[in-house]
Amino acid sequence: MKRKKAVLAGLALTGAASAAALAGCGSEGDNGKVVVEMVQYKQEAVKVFEELEKKFNETHDDIELRIDSPNDAVTILKTRFIREDYPDIIGIGGDINYSNFLDSDLLMDISDYEGLQDIKQSYLDIDKELEFIPEDGTYAVPYVANAAGVLYNRDLFEEHGWEIPTTWSEFLSLCDEIQAEGLQPFFFGFKDVWTCLAPWNAISVDLAPSDLCAQVNRGETTFTDNYREVAEKTRKLLDYGQDDPFAYSYNDACTAFARGEAVMYPIGSYAVPQIKSVNPDINIDSFVFPASDTAEENVLNSGNDLQFSVMKESENKEAAYEVLDFLLEDENVQMYLDDQNAVPCKEGDFVLPSMLDGMKTYIDEGKVADYQDHHYPSEMSVDAMIQTYLLDNSENATDTFLEKFDTNWARYNRDLIRKVQDYQKENPDAE
Repeated sequence: MKRKKAVLAGLALTGAASAAALAGCGSEGDNGKVVVEMVQYKQEAVKVFEELEKKFNETHDDIELRIDSPNDAVTILKTRFIREDYPDIIGIGGDINYSNFLDSDLLMDISDYEGLQDIKQSYLDIDKELEFIPEDGTYAVPYVANAAGVLYNRDLFEEHGWEIPTTWSEFLSLCDEIQAEGLQPFFFGFKDVWTCLAPWNAISVDLAPSDLCAQVNRGETTFTDNYREVAEKTRKLLDYGQDDPFAYSYNDACTAFARGEAVMYPIGSYAVPQIKSVNPDINIDSFVFPASDTAEENVLNSGNDLQFSVMKESENKEAAYEVLDFLLEDENVQMYLDDQNAVPCKEGDFVLPSMLDGMKTYIDEGKVADYQDHHYPSEMSVDAMIQTYLLDNSENATDTFLEKFDTNWARYNRDLIRKVQDYQKENPDAE
């Protein structure tokens, strides 16, 4: 049986004061309106959420929508959950936090929500893979996704007549051609350890099963058996970057790419606003990372960047559904896409930002796979492990890294592994 708050019990009460400030919004507003409180985690999207809140409240007489967008929203939410102080709706990413909230029995089964019929199946499937234990029902509405692969300077590609690579061999040949022209293929910002995950994720979706972490938890395989090629190809990229990529930050890398110091940048679409803040006129496009030598095996690295869940304790289910209906109206989805350069999880004829032109076919066809790190526990610090591995020049660096990955996974997930394997014993026919 699930125990609410079980995975939250060890959380340090960081942000408790902020949580207290958010608490007590109430369920009754002026003139008897039903108050629906949403807490969402996208700080960079505060302005568009303020516009959506205003628009909703101007067009609804019986419901008042209050959207809070605090700093470090996930920590604040965890603190509130410990205190049993729940908003009606939460807006979070499809990652390990969603998995933990679901596993703690905090989220409402919204299978009866009709708006789910308009959501692309690929993004609903991504959420199912985030379940530690298979669940009956649906617990989130994927709203927008992001996309990660390789950003490239379109003007430089056209000037030199370079073709978009579709296989790993073609990719390396392109990098060699770029170097032969006296230009630098990549600029990395590996001083910020989280950026080490960008190429890692984009490569791993091509070469490793999307449910690898679940397979490991079930005792069916190991990371050593699945991540060797991912690790080796991630390391190979260093041959085409600047000297000492670990001395430069994410902002440094964005700036260098914006100034034409690198032809390509293996990062997500989320980097484009930072790049354009340095050079608004840069002509950027993107392509799916071609990590496999079989083009058909390459998929777009795309995950649920923002999704909405209704809290199980909410007493305002119908009003919450009305808020979700509003957010899913095409013009409101497009407003968010325009503001955040995002990918819609909803079916429809939406206008995508031009820097996603090279990924559009994959997006339209749903040929996507989630970020592997969405399944990693934060305590494991996989980004730092990858950085350490890339800094290790010893002959057995890859073996050391993979062994550590398996060892640390077992250490930080031992309770979950036990739970998963107990479930398997009780449900031998479960997929």
